[in-house]
Amino acid sequence: MIDPELFLNDMYATAMRNASGKKHIETDLNEDVKNELRTVLDNSERSKAVLTVLLTSLVYKYINPLQDVRRHQQSIEGGYSGRTFDSKYITPFLKEKKFPSMAESGWLTRSLEQKVPYNYDYPGAIKPDNLKFAFLDLLDKVETAQVDVIAVIDFLLQGLIINRDKHKISLARPQNLSIACIIHLLDMHFHSKYSAEGASRLPVLALYAIYKCLIGELKRFSGKMLLPLESHTSADSRSGRIGDIDIMNSDGSSFEAIEVKFDIPINHNILQIAKEKIQPTSVERYYILSTMPINEKERDLIENDIKQIKNTHGCQIVVNGVLQTIKYYLRLLDNVKDFINYYVELLDCDNSIKFEHKLMWNILISKL
Repeated sequence: MIDPELFLNDMYATAMRNASGKKHIETDLNEDVKNELRTVLDNSERSKAVLTVLLTSLVYKYINPLQDVRRHQQSIEGGYSGRTFDSKYITPFLKEKKFPSMAESGWLTRSLEQKVPYNYDYPGAIKPDNLKFAFLDLLDKVETAQVDVIAVIDFLLQGLIINRDKHKISLARPQNLSIACIIHLLDMHFHSKYSAEGASRLPVLALYAIYKCLIGELKRFSGKMLLPLESHTSADSRSGRIGDIDIMNSDGSSFEAIEVKFDIPINHNILQIAKEKIQPTSVERYYILSTMPINEKERDLIENDIKQIKNTHGCQIVVNGVLQTIKYYLRLLDNVKDFINYYVELLDCDNSIKFEHKLMWNILISKL
């Protein structure tokens, strides 16, 4: 039995040797197959699930050549569990190599999870249409032995490597910016037009950067620990965290937490969810910060929620704007340059941040 993990790493090593530092994919595949694979690669950021399911199918087919991988669920006659194989091997591999990847599995999308084989009449709403045809036709070609599955896997990996390396950017680190300029810069960075997901992560990174500064400078945070950021897709209920950003006491108990909302007005329901999160903890302050103003129609309800939580739990709830909060904290810092450096470091390493978010940062800096 071939070890899927070892197989993937061997294929990756080969693809790296063929593609590293190059702009074009080396292959003997015919033009029709290459065009279909390019369609998958061109849509890999917007349609991560298709890339994931296709790679899962190809790898599983190589390891289990008698399996018809179009029959992607055990509930389908003669089928196998593509989702299980993906969750165990493919998605972790894609994440590790910094390729486009799903949070857990490519099968957690309605367009690909339907309990019918991936034949030409598959009803799932895979968009655009040329991507759907490319996906189904590639699987058909693999199953009817019209193409070499190893060559197809190699093409995909080479393309992913070239795209990934092409998107590496040396991020600008401006010096001596005023606080007003920093706030304007962040506002523009948060709200520029992006086609890829991930913009909602930007305010979280900015607030985390400011807390990295505060931990070392403010007496209030002496002896406290700023926990590492969780994955953007991690649910608080699963991770055990109570905010997007958590500060802990030396004994491991909660001290302060920050919940960040991107373009969502703070309302009564958000306060009720916060109440449930903090109830079993000892957290002293819980910030709910949004890039949008508070829902004025529910202001009285929100203020009543804050009083009730303070009286019953003791936690002080602070409702405010993201940029207003950052502006206030920047005034407390000895050197705002540290904030910029931390923010840029987070942009560079956070998996939720895509090429266009990094590119926009540099574009905005160039216009200062």
